[in-house]
Amino acid sequence: MEKEKNNQLAKRALQFIILMGVVSLFSDMTYEGARSLTGPYLGLLGASAFAVGLISGLGEFIGYALRLITGIVADRTKNYWLLTFLGYALNLMAVPLLALTGRWELAAGLILAERIGKAIRKPARDTMVSYAARQVGTGFGFALEELLDQVGAMLGPLFLSLVILLNKNLGTLASYRRGFAFLLLPALAAMLVLTTSRLKFPVPQDFETKKESAPKTGFPRPFWFYLGGAALLAAGFADFPLLAFHFQKRLLFIGATIPLLYTLAMGIDAISALIFGKLFDRIGLKALMISTFLSAFFAPLAFLSQQKLLILLGVGLWGIGMGALESILKAVVANMIPGERRGTAYGLFHSIFGLAWFLGSALMGFLYDKSLPALAVFSIVAQLAAAAVFLYVYKLMAREKR
Repeated sequence: MEKEKNNQLAKRALQFIILMGVVSLFSDMTYEGARSLTGPYLGLLGASAFAVGLISGLGEFIGYALRLITGIVADRTKNYWLLTFLGYALNLMAVPLLALTGRWELAAGLILAERIGKAIRKPARDTMVSYAARQVGTGFGFALEELLDQVGAMLGPLFLSLVILLNKNLGTLASYRRGFAFLLLPALAAMLVLTTSRLKFPVPQDFETKKESAPKTGFPRPFWFYLGGAALLAAGFADFPLLAFHFQKRLLFIGATIPLLYTLAMGIDAISALIFGKLFDRIGLKALMISTFLSAFFAPLAFLSQQKLLILLGVGLWGIGMGALESILKAVVANMIPGERRGTAYGLFHSIFGLAWFLGSALMGFLYDKSLPALAVFSIVAQLAAAAVFLYVYKLMAREKR
């Protein structure tokens, strides 16, 4: 009887994860599709290259930094669904509104609003998914969601490209606006599936039947070391735009080939997330050490090689690293922190991770103009150092369980 009850709970948890994964699919179609064109669109509206770079960097930084506050709010209020709905509404509806802008300043405001929306929803959403993931395997649960997420990340730019191609007779600016307008369709689909999820699973906390007591103040010691390792990993992991810039500048890949490379990387991301997610459920943090070690070598292959096969291998290793970043990293937090403190933990994790990513990306951009070998060395050293920290966390956790 008890076994049948647990099986039913696991099935419902899996249904919830799939539904939220479909929400991610449609939402990624919306904002990842838009992000593939926001730079050129701002330029067409009169923004300078400096303004485009500033808006992109500021948006990412705000989008991560605010998660600390929204994570704390999620834990204190327990209004996970309210924060998730508010965040998605702002996150998604800002995109089609880009079609109505005539000034780059207004477009910039909507781009920042989209990132703020993601910051509002992310800790609350991750916390809800973590409750269900604990029923089906934390690594697998987050990996399955990431798989669906990356399907959307691949479909979004392709959908937008198709709309623009069919409306190219309108001119570049008008076709871009038509493309943004059509992204209202996946945005509405995401909100519809989100509403279905809310009606079907109003209290996701009930998935986690085994309640763990949380300390009144602070987090366990391994968590802080884990944050340090995650920060090193983020700092050493290059943004794809820097890779794309390098490929275009050195004429290694040009034009439409570069978006295809990104699509390839996202496909590898999705598959590796599922593989390493399942592996995490079997061997724990060792899976993160393996993925970090593999991804550490993308930089020399992608930035220093002139042979296209080696560059493709580098892009593949980059995709493996991204898959682990989006699945295992969040799964570790779910296993390490009790549910009642998890929103705050996710907010803190995302804020530190985002800050490290921002600073690391800025440093790698600086090193790119100075020395490509120095950039590759920094990337490798930072990621291998992260793997070493994860090994220490693994041993620390094993010691505390004795």
